Amino acid sequence: MKKILYLFFGFIFLSACSGGYSFTGGDVGNANTISIDFFPNNADLVQPQLSQIFTEALRDRFVRQTRLELISSEGDMMFEGSIVDYSIQPLNVQAQNEGEFAGQVAQTRISVTVNVIFTNKLEPDKSFERTFNRFADFPSDQELSAVEVELLNQISQELTENIFNESVGNW
Repeated sequence: MKKILYLFFGFIFLSACSGGYSFTGGDVGNANTISIDFFPNNADLVQPQLSQIFTEALRDRFVRQTRLELISSEGDMMFEGSIVDYSIQPLNVQAQNEGEFAGQVAQTRISVTVNVIFTNKLEPDKSFERTFNRFADFPSDQELSAVEVELLNQISQELTENIFNESVGNW
C-alpha cells in the first residue's frame, strides 16, 4: 500500500512540475517555439568564425535547456541582434628583471559584446534589447591563433548563459 501511495504522490509532484518550467530554471511559459536569427559580426575587428560560433551556441543552449522547438522564423520567442564589438587588448605589463621596466605584456584579453533583441510574443513585457559582454584572458606567450577558437567557444558559452538567464531564467 505504501508503494502505491509513493507512486501516486510522485506522479502528482511530476505533473505539477510539467508547466513552463524546466529543470534548468528556464520559464518558457506557454511558448512552444523559438527562432534565433544569425548574429552577424558588425564589429570593427571581424573574426570570421565568431558569428557562427556564437549563433550555434545560443541555439544549442535553448534546444538543450528548454522544451522549445527551434524554427527558422516567427517563433513564440525570437532572438535577433549582432556582434557589436570584438577586441584583443594587452593586459598586465610586467618588468623583465626586478626593478627594471621592460614593458612586456603578460596577458592578453579577448572581449566580445553582443547586442540582443529578445521578443516574447506571448508575454511582451518580458521582451528586451540589451548588450552583453564577456571576456577571456590568455598568457601573451601563447599565439592567438592557437587559443582563439577555444576562447571564443568559452566566451560564447558565458554569453549564452547570461542571455538565457535574462530571457527565461526568471531569477
